[in-house]
Amino acid sequence: MKYSNSTEFTNPTTFILQGIPGLEAAHVWISIPFCTMYAIAILGNFTILFIVKREPSLHLPMYYFLCMLAITDLVLSTSILPKMLSIFWFYSREINFSACLTQMYFILSFFVIESGILVAMAFDHRYVAICDPLRHSTTLTNSVVAKIGLATVLRGAMLVLPIPVLARSWPYCRTNIISHTYCEHIAVVKLACADISVSSYYSLSVAFFVIGLDVFFIAMSYTQILRAIFSLPTKDARLKTFGTCGSHLCVILSSYIPALFSFLTHRPRPSLAPLFPTPVTLWFIPLTLCTPKHPIFTMVM
Repeated sequence: MKYSNSTEFTNPTTFILQGIPGLEAAHVWISIPFCTMYAIAILGNFTILFIVKREPSLHLPMYYFLCMLAITDLVLSTSILPKMLSIFWFYSREINFSACLTQMYFILSFFVIESGILVAMAFDHRYVAICDPLRHSTTLTNSVVAKIGLATVLRGAMLVLPIPVLARSWPYCRTNIISHTYCEHIAVVKLACADISVSSYYSLSVAFFVIGLDVFFIAMSYTQILRAIFSLPTKDARLKTFGTCGSHLCVILSSYIPALFSFLTHRPRPSLAPLFPTPVTLWFIPLTLCTPKHPIFTMVM
């Protein structure tokens, strides 16, 4: 496959993932932390699934949502990191056009799914952590949890579907080189020799509408939680109650902040985007459970 920067290049059958531009000589060293992250993500998330399945005392809405989150992280990490590591280790930079769009779809849809699960977990924590504990078991039944999970999957799958469909429809004539470690949406469609306003506006609409609403609902939920926490009579009670939500808050921050950095750096300065890859967050969920008082941690030990 010829690597082309020519404007005569049309409709590539493959793209070339450049990796991290300017740091090609250090790719092997850069791969070490990413390989470690992938190992932690795989082992940690499978451990979560295994323990929750095996231990009946963890068959609760909070842990069902945690399992959903673990599955989304497994899909996201497997969608991104194996190809990234093959670039770093074997200089395997080519990716089929259809495979590129498939990777784009899985990354975006499962990020939206993950965002929806974080909202559901905030809603669950709002009841468990204080606001209405007596009604929790009747409000979040297994049937309701399953319906919430299905709704988040359908929302992510349907809202993101037009993005790769539009990307496939554009003619590509500038180059087949993507300055990234995976098929990031904006990095791909910028290679089209057509007006991509529809793609840009739709992706922005999904980002602001979906993620904006999710963050709003999470903030509203935690506002209620914090009000309830600060109304408790003793400091120990406040700290103990806040501890039930600490790991969830860490996961929220680790999910949204790197994605925001990637979004902001890619638009004004594309060369910076690979330095803020989404995969850096995928190992974080298992680590948030490695606190001595967390039920899953105690099961492992």
